[in-house]
Amino acid sequence: MSGGVLVFQYQYQYQFQHIRHGVAISSNNQSCQTCSVFSHSNCTRRYPTLATTITHAFSLSGSGSGAQYSEAGELMDSGRRQQKKRIAGIDQDELLDPKLLADPDSCFCKFQGVEIHHKLYDAESHSSDNSLFSHSQDAQDQTQTPSLKLGLPMILLHGFGASVFSWNKVLKRLAHLTGSKVLAFDRPAFGLTSRLNTFATQISDAKPVNPYSMAFSVLATLYFIDFLAAEKAILVGHSAGSLVAVDAYFEAPERIAALILVAPAILAPRVIPKPKAVENKGDRPDSNNLGKPQFKLFEMLFTFTKHVTEAIMRMIKGMADMLNSLYKKALSSVLQSAFAVMLVRMIIDKFGIAAVRTAWYDSKQVNEHILDGYTKPLRTKGWDRALVEFTAAMLINGESEMKPPLAKRLHEISCPVLIVTGDTDRIVPSWNAENLSRAIPQSKLEVIKNCGHLPHEEKVEEFVRLVDKFLQRAFGGSEEHSLQAVT
Repeated sequence: MSGGVLVFQYQYQYQFQHIRHGVAISSNNQSCQTCSVFSHSNCTRRYPTLATTITHAFSLSGSGSGAQYSEAGELMDSGRRQQKKRIAGIDQDELLDPKLLADPDSCFCKFQGVEIHHKLYDAESHSSDNSLFSHSQDAQDQTQTPSLKLGLPMILLHGFGASVFSWNKVLKRLAHLTGSKVLAFDRPAFGLTSRLNTFATQISDAKPVNPYSMAFSVLATLYFIDFLAAEKAILVGHSAGSLVAVDAYFEAPERIAALILVAPAILAPRVIPKPKAVENKGDRPDSNNLGKPQFKLFEMLFTFTKHVTEAIMRMIKGMADMLNSLYKKALSSVLQSAFAVMLVRMIIDKFGIAAVRTAWYDSKQVNEHILDGYTKPLRTKGWDRALVEFTAAMLINGESEMKPPLAKRLHEISCPVLIVTGDTDRIVPSWNAENLSRAIPQSKLEVIKNCGHLPHEEKVEEFVRLVDKFLQRAFGGSEEHSLQAVT
């Protein structure tokens, strides 16, 4: 037995020693072939035969003699790991500039130093285009004319981890429905919009708005209303995109004609009417007793206690502000580290594909085309660092302290609002949409059955029908032209 092991070791050692000279020759029955390993410095290609022979040598030679190959085996494993570096199935060896991944109908425009990827469809200039209808639909659908001529463009705002791709199925349909322009754009950190390294940016007196912040997304949304040469626009936000839409409304309510919130990731408050304060006569001091000495002493003690309490509260608030500042600085330093990038890559690799499938009611509908669309941005340069910076902007540069929380302002929305949710949304439960509809006066809630987090992708026909119904009610129009429900 030991003799056989020595012969096997000698045979494989002979094979490995000759690799340095550029050729490895194997006579093993399990890998009976000749393979070349080029010695050129730029060539990192490895062949299965070589890996197989080394692996067999480790397993058969025992712990003592296996040490001869440990260093070489580690080098081989390292090379194979580097070559097969993949995140969510996407090769990370050759990342590209976003413009090189653009579709034929992709457009780019520069806003505050960011190249924003967007797609625009104008129903009037494509009135004869019937390519949006599937071959299985009736001929009357192929010759369908717009049911409304609103003169109001639509801007579509995607959610976290999505992009313009998520609107592909409804972008043209909504344009033909309204007879207007419909535009969808990629927010920074997503899709094919350029990635900027804000951590490396020098701080100046005229510091620009962080492109990964909510404020930038709001400004970009309002910019596209001007881009479309419109006074007002209808904003359609999905998931976290709904938050952008609502914030844009509060930033410039006169520019927003209506809001359509799809599976909105907005934490809805519990609507509890506040009772009016009623003054109790028993709580008021008796004016007849104010002149008595004991009441004067009580009044002095009360005033003193009040000032001391206010001083303590100011001190506590100052300490809280200091701790909050220290927390933000510590969090910022962590997020700027290589560890944060590694963590983001690990999370996307582990849960990215699973999250897409979870978003659908019927995960069997998630085909390769859909997965390719959602993972395409992982082929862009700096995608991982951009996600880290987006996370940092959301955590550190949250809601402005100068403005009240969004939950306390929802009742101020006065434009027409449609809320659409799926009854089996596993990411943002439908009950949250129900609470949100109660918090926004005069809003209309629609629940789509057997639908998950993506009504505009999973239930296209029903989604478009609900939008049509809402626009008919909000802006008027003949019911004769509204789309028929698909059962």
